[in-house]
This record gives sequence, C-alpha cells and structure tokens, in this order.
Amino acid sequence: MQTFFTKKRTPSSLRLKIMDGGAELIRLCSRGLLLQILVYWFYLFLLPARYTPANAAWPFVIIIDGIFAFLYFYLLILNGCVRILCTCRSLGVWKRVCIFCFLFVPVLHLFLGRYLARRARIEYDAELCRFENRLARADSEICATRYPIVMLHGIGFRDLRYFNYWGRIPKELTGNGAIVYYGHQEAWGTIEGNAGIIREKILEVLQENHCDKVNIIAHSKGGLDARYLIAGLHMADQVASLTTVSTPHRGSELLNLLNRLPDRIYRLISSLFDRAYTRFGDKNPDCYHASKQLSPEFCREFNEKYPDDPGVYYQSYASCMKHTLGDGLLSIPNLLMFLAGAPKNDGLVTIDSARWGNFRTVFQSTGRRGISHGDMIDLKREDYKGFDVIEAYVKMVAELKERGF
Repeated sequence: MQTFFTKKRTPSSLRLKIMDGGAELIRLCSRGLLLQILVYWFYLFLLPARYTPANAAWPFVIIIDGIFAFLYFYLLILNGCVRILCTCRSLGVWKRVCIFCFLFVPVLHLFLGRYLARRARIEYDAELCRFENRLARADSEICATRYPIVMLHGIGFRDLRYFNYWGRIPKELTGNGAIVYYGHQEAWGTIEGNAGIIREKILEVLQENHCDKVNIIAHSKGGLDARYLIAGLHMADQVASLTTVSTPHRGSELLNLLNRLPDRIYRLISSLFDRAYTRFGDKNPDCYHASKQLSPEFCREFNEKYPDDPGVYYQSYASCMKHTLGDGLLSIPNLLMFLAGAPKNDGLVTIDSARWGNFRTVFQSTGRRGISHGDMIDLKREDYKGFDVIEAYVKMVAELKERGF
C-alpha cells in the first residue's frame, strides 16, 4: 500500500495538474528570483566599478533590468498562487479571503506563495496516495465488516446533513464496503440521555440490517456515551466492539480550570449554550451537567461504576499536538492544559486519558504541528504531512474486519 512521498508523481485529474503546476511555478520562480538577486549583488558590489564615459551607466542598466526581472517573477508567482487558491480544497473560505487580500503586496507575496505551495504539495501527495490505494484495493471490500458501524460524535456537535462531523471519512469507508450509521445523539446531552438516544438508533440499525450486533466508533465524549450504553443500559449483547478516539476516559484537565469559575457564571454561560443549541435540534440540552461529566473526578467515579463488559472488544486511539500553535482552534485550550501540568495533549484530552482497553497508537504527523483533537475527525478537511486521517480510519475498520467484527 502506498504511503506519503513514496509514489510516482503522476497527476490523476485536471484539478491536481493545475494545483501542482501552480506550486511548481512558485518554487521555480522563487529560486530564479534568488539567483537573480545573487547575480545583481555580484555585479554591483563585487566587481570593481570603474566609472568612465563608456561604462558609467552600467549600474543603472542593471538596476532597471532587475526591476523588470522582479516584476516578471512577481507576476508568475501571482499566477501560481491564483492557481492554487482556485483548486486547493484544503484552504478554508476565510483563509482564501485573507491570502487574496495580501497577495498583491510585493515581498509579502513571496511568503504567501511559499505557504500555498506547501499546502498544495501536501494535498497533492495525499490525493494521489488515496487514488493509488483505491486502485490497489479496488473491489476488495477492505472495510466490509461483519457488523454495521455506528459513529458517535463528541460534545458540542450534532450529526448534521450538510456538515458531516466526520468530514471525508465516512465516504471513504462506505466506498470500501463499510455500512455506516450515525448516533444522532444531542450536542449537549448528558451521558445518560445520549446513551438512550444511541440505544434506539442501534435497535433500528439491527432491525434494518437483520443482524444482532454493531461496531461503534466514537470520538471524544461519544466514547463515554457508548460505555454507559454498554454497561449502564445493558447493551453489551448488541455491541461487538467499541473503538474510542481521543475520548477523555479519565477526564480532561481543562474542566479543572473551568470549574474554578463561579458557579453562577458557569450556569449562565451554560444556559446560553442550551438556548443556542435548541435551534440546532437538541431537545434536552444540558450544557452545565454534560460538561461537568468530563471532569477527572466524575470520570473516576464513572469508571468504577461502569466497568468494561468482557463480551465487548474495547480499543482506543489518541493524538497529540507538538506545540501550542499547531492548531489555531485549540491553541488556547492546549496552552491551558500545558500550564495545568498536562503537556502531552491534543488540545482537549491527554494521551493518558485517551488510553482504554487495547490501546493502539498515538497519531502524529511528521510535520511540526502534530495532530489535534479536531484533526482526528477531519474537522478542517485538510491534509497534513506524514498523516492521512482518512487512511487511518480505513486501516482501523479493516483491522476490525480482520478480527471478525
């Protein structure tokens, strides 16, 4: 199976050709501009200038030529940047707008071009890697598990129709033979309330597929909802396996910091969330108690009260940010957790807290940013150097199939 940076670089679509062509244009022009600057510096400062009536004007000629050369490279780099802005899918709307606003500023456009070229190359590599993997396992049904898969979201989100919580992951799983459903639990529902909703959904899935069990893949708090479903609602006979991804099984240190807020303010903020999420479909939002259930103290009692069922296979995965600025959305939570004595975290959950059952691995990239809590659900729909979240889930489900689930 192909991995990053090990494949033959052959574009598989017109979009990729345009995007990679733009990145190559930026790289070549940047090198050409640097070479041009070195040549001019050599002529102007290293060669002896002997001003005579015959050669007195040559420095001015070189300067004028340099200006035209800079404009030439400037326009070519802009060309490459526009190509990438129009074809790179991993760039968000606001990021495109911000880059476009500053793109025409000389010199600054060089740094923006370098950033765009890097983003384009990472996306290009990831897309081709997936394309070649699809060809290699065509008709293999690598994700066709014995039991259907129910995917459970974390706190603060819902399974919306036009914004999939899991990004590009479910489409790839179904394309490889998986049968995927969603829990449709509430964004700010308590563990007990959400488990009841998931129970009804699982019974529907069992009846629809004429099977007796399901596999559950849960992210963040969804893992706690699933564990209560199994142990608290006695659904162990209907669950073959539980895979948790970045679930705070031992709580999140971030809640210890939030609990320092005066209770009156905490309840006020929670009520504002409840009102807002009622419009998104939550019937019984309870932000106050749902968030409190992520505290280490609550999870300690929860783990003692609801132990694992021996008839269910439990496995877990974690991720980790390498530095605070790795993910702009989770920079502040990551910093707060670091200051609270939890350096190895994904912005919300530590590696130790995510460990449960058969702990498989800690997902990390080969780049400097690491992999955040949101990256594990393809939140930004971006690709990162050395890590493919879509391929990670394909492998995850393929291994469940190999285990007979």
